[in-house]
Amino acid sequence: MREFITDLLHRHGDDVPIFSHRNTVTHGLLRADVSAHAARFEAVGIRDGSTVAVQVPPSFSQLEAVLALWSIGAQVISIDHRLRQAETHVLHELTRPEFLVHPSGVPAQGFQERYGLVAEPVEGLPAATPHRLVQFSSGSTGRQKVIGRSTESLTDEVARFEASDGMPRRGERLLLLNSPAASFGLIGGLLHSLAAGVHLVFAGKPTAQDILHHARAHEVDFVTGLPFHFDLLASSPDCDSLRTVRGAFAGGELMPQNVADRFAATYGFPVGECFGTTETGALTMAVNGTVRPSVGKPMQGITARVRDGLVEVALKETPYLSENDSTRFSGGWFRTGDRGELSDDGEIRLLGRADSLVVVRGKKIDLTEVEHVLCGHPQVTEAVAVGKAEIRAYVGTGSNPLTAQALTEWCTERLAEFKLPAHFHLMDTLPRTSSGKIIRNMEPLHASYLQAHLTGNNGEG
Repeated sequence: MREFITDLLHRHGDDVPIFSHRNTVTHGLLRADVSAHAARFEAVGIRDGSTVAVQVPPSFSQLEAVLALWSIGAQVISIDHRLRQAETHVLHELTRPEFLVHPSGVPAQGFQERYGLVAEPVEGLPAATPHRLVQFSSGSTGRQKVIGRSTESLTDEVARFEASDGMPRRGERLLLLNSPAASFGLIGGLLHSLAAGVHLVFAGKPTAQDILHHARAHEVDFVTGLPFHFDLLASSPDCDSLRTVRGAFAGGELMPQNVADRFAATYGFPVGECFGTTETGALTMAVNGTVRPSVGKPMQGITARVRDGLVEVALKETPYLSENDSTRFSGGWFRTGDRGELSDDGEIRLLGRADSLVVVRGKKIDLTEVEHVLCGHPQVTEAVAVGKAEIRAYVGTGSNPLTAQALTEWCTERLAEFKLPAHFHLMDTLPRTSSGKIIRNMEPLHASYLQAHLTGNNGEG
């Protein structure tokens, strides 16, 4: 990993820009900052093979700290800064880092360029494997798993991005709305941009106003983000701010077709799709757009198949560090947890989550169909259907007049009786994981609903 990072840091000239927010960092400045961070980390005892938990808010400092640690040869354990102390403690217990890197002060809201960083030694264990990036599964459907990425898997993923048609090119400006602490933001954003000479631009806050401001100020060529970012932009149209943009794609969570359609109708260009998992990295790329549920063809070097209705990907080793989950990885194949099929022209079509097919009163129901119907309501912004013995729908809406009775009537016109949710729980917004994915686990979903109920921001039926 040390050689790979050294190569990336020295591919481009001193004056070539790499990061921008309010100010701009060039490759020359980045090399100096990374070297300074590495010296401070080595001064507290971080060495090749040290395990370091990095919990720094999105910032130039966070990106530079990760690069500095990799340049030393440390194993980076990437932890989202928004996690509570109890959540962070669980991840520390799972990974036993030797050092913690965190900001010296209270984190600010939104993207900040600089933080003072503290590197603090704690009682932990050095790296037991050659993996140099440790992440965690999203936790959207249950307990998080510890995932390791080797240098080979990271370099292969960067090469896949470089080989994909339509990706941002040298000198182009990419507005990165994905979290740089998450898998796509870190690899498809940071590492690919270093490799290709792409200029990364960061918005301050996840609001349409701030996103559009930075797109306009930096005349960006490309935008990547989660579906909810594109939903925000489609709901607050400002075509002039995106007039320089030639392309966009969603990564980190599957884009609903209705959101993609509204965005394309508003701005005149499509949103592509990058599908992958934290365990595997990016698997498919359709930069120029696709008709969902297709997510495009497998990227260069990816071998995929559909077995027993589930999408599987060939991997050399288990991605799980704490213990292998044989239901997900066995015999050199990783089950993504997505139901799907391969089209005649080799594209992967996703048909829902593996746990979205349930049996209620002897009838098979695809919960994604229920969610699709709910999201078709003009006052619904997002929806999750869960349950086995009965279906419960958790619905995000910014509309106070929307009621459970209205949703019952809406669904009754569009779904068979046995597919109807038995309960509707309305909230302003649905809870999300630290990486921005909607939580689909019943217990935390209902806990968030009850909290909203206590503050009066909900409806029920």
